[in-house]
Amino acid sequence: MSKTVLIADDEKNILISLEFLMKREGYNVVVAHDGQEAVDAVFRERPDLVLLDVMMPKKTGLDVCQEVRANPDFKDMLIIMLTAKGRDTDIAKGMAMGANDYVIKPFSTRDLAQKVREMLGEA
Repeated sequence: MSKTVLIADDEKNILISLEFLMKREGYNVVVAHDGQEAVDAVFRERPDLVLLDVMMPKKTGLDVCQEVRANPDFKDMLIIMLTAKGRDTDIAKGMAMGANDYVIKPFSTRDLAQKVREMLGEA
């Protein structure tokens, strides 16, 4: 059975690019355009991994991460934060909210695909 990846980003070009990349890697893909859609999709779809932009409308990626982690059913869900905010304090905040990893934009799609495969145990 193919794993499911949720991609949450408000930038349409990034969303399209990541959706294409993850589908090419063989994953089922669910997309969300803002933080509230991301939360709703997590609870509805129960993805294996979430690629989560930090700066989004309605709820930030940090809010989404915190809300997901507050639910015991999702304590083991894999979350990779994607953001242009690359200061040490930003990274520490993302990890403190429960992210499993933190990728700074711009990023290599090849490296991101490899990271997703490794986290899902498919490397």
